[in-house]
Amino acid sequence: MKILMINGSPHKNGCTAAGLEEMEGVFRAAGIEVETLCIGTQAIHGCIGCQSCKKTGRCVFDDLVNVAIEKSHEADGFVFASPVHYASLSGSMTSFMDRFLYTTAADLANKPAACFVSARRAGTTAALDQLMKYPSYAEMPVVTSHYWPMIHGFTAEDVRKDKEGTQILRQMARNMVWLMKSIEAGKAAGVPLPEHEERVFTHFISH
Repeated sequence: MKILMINGSPHKNGCTAAGLEEMEGVFRAAGIEVETLCIGTQAIHGCIGCQSCKKTGRCVFDDLVNVAIEKSHEADGFVFASPVHYASLSGSMTSFMDRFLYTTAADLANKPAACFVSARRAGTTAALDQLMKYPSYAEMPVVTSHYWPMIHGFTAEDVRKDKEGTQILRQMARNMVWLMKSIEAGKAAGVPLPEHEERVFTHFISH
């Protein structure tokens, strides 16, 4: 099994990375392969709704989003993490998630996702609410912990001192391992994935 982790911070080794490291340790101890993609300082274009991806399976803007799309096919689970900027996700992470989910939502269904945010002080609940809306749109089972998944600190060292926050992330990682293995066991036992009706869109136009 493999987990793809997305670090939505411009700082590769910052606070968000420190939180991901806590989860990665749990994953690797359970024998799960882990790969992390960091948005870093590269420009991530926003979605323009051209729908080219519906024809090609790739985004028209060839950047980290397309790299993540390719890697998502082999991933069995995902971790999405972002710093908090003005009580919301980082601008790059928002653009990344908009395009990544718009392109791959149909392929991500039934693959577990864990989300957390990192802040010096406040804005975490608003940002977390924004982040968790993405996997819920894509029918991805959202992994929880024993408290809302957020970490606090101004530096990576601060985050490592946040004993409660790091414990929450480790427990979320354990819950994710359990869920992924349960899904794998269900498939081995012949339990089918949920059926899907053809999607309908409410448009309030009489026919």
